[in-house]
Amino acid sequence: MTAEHLLADLVVVDFSELLPGPFFTQNLVELGARVIKVERPGGDNARALGPGLFAAVNRGKEHVTADLRDDADRRRVAELVATADVVVEGFRPRVLERLGFGPERLTQRHPQLVYVSLSGFGQHGPLSDEPGHDNTYAAYAGVLSLAGRPGGPPEWGPGVPVADLCAAMYATSATLAALRHRDRTGRGLCVDVSIRDCLAHWLNPRLGGFAHNGLSDVSEQRASALSRPGYGTFACADGTAVAIAAIEDHFWAGLVRGLGLVEWTDPRWARHAARRAATTEINAAIADAVLTRDGRAVVAELSACGVPVAPVLGPGDALDAAEAEGTGRVFRHPEAGRLYRFPVLFSS
Repeated sequence: MTAEHLLADLVVVDFSELLPGPFFTQNLVELGARVIKVERPGGDNARALGPGLFAAVNRGKEHVTADLRDDADRRRVAELVATADVVVEGFRPRVLERLGFGPERLTQRHPQLVYVSLSGFGQHGPLSDEPGHDNTYAAYAGVLSLAGRPGGPPEWGPGVPVADLCAAMYATSATLAALRHRDRTGRGLCVDVSIRDCLAHWLNPRLGGFAHNGLSDVSEQRASALSRPGYGTFACADGTAVAIAAIEDHFWAGLVRGLGLVEWTDPRWARHAARRAATTEINAAIADAVLTRDGRAVVAELSACGVPVAPVLGPGDALDAAEAEGTGRVFRHPEAGRLYRFPVLFSS
């Protein structure tokens, strides 16, 4: 069963711009929804960042240009909203309310409507009117403090806008839950998605670990989050890098065998709890061993020993590898180039 038919009867009117809202509604498009994107004259600000980025998160949508300060355009958009199951907006609170398309007004007129507001800090609270982008949301969420190397300044650089995309995924699941509620009760819901709060929710597994280990200092928390024995990214002799994840004890045994780490074969290092105390020394020994080998050799040797290991691929290399798999995960878009399809498979 293909994903693009699952939401085939769903109509979405999308007022959002840039990345979080459009990526969220792009998920709905890929699941089969009809998404009508309403753009102000001049277009979504993402258009100024290049056609490829805009196309990547707005493909398959219908596009309508409307000036919501114009009476005729407002009437036209109101007619679209009357046909919708879901309305999505990504502005700061009360922006669309002032233009006549706020949640209270629309849900009174259309009780079955699911109205999704996706903003930096939610619709209420002391920061609700503050502007923001990915790194500022991460800073307020407490996540940025854990990024970067121990002893250095926090650095937010995972390569993708994690906070924005995280919130888009929460918005997707929350919207589907609200639609399920509507199916049961006949009434829609207002869905308030805070980008900061979504990213903060991802901290819960770490917070549990910090509490259990009594780590209250931020520098200790960062070291705990980033440093694990047998886990990390290591440079190879040919200029490539590999990611190794030998956390569990049986993976550790394979790592020692695969890299020939004779000095770490002592049974006292067989348990992860003991290795934690020697994290720096262990990872230095791994780094030294890996640096004498080419990346392909490291991957081959450790894979043969059952150790989780992978070459660090660039985006283009990863696309090449995905295409070579022949599973249809990659397709070509005329403006955005090669892109990935919706990553979840469905079957009856």
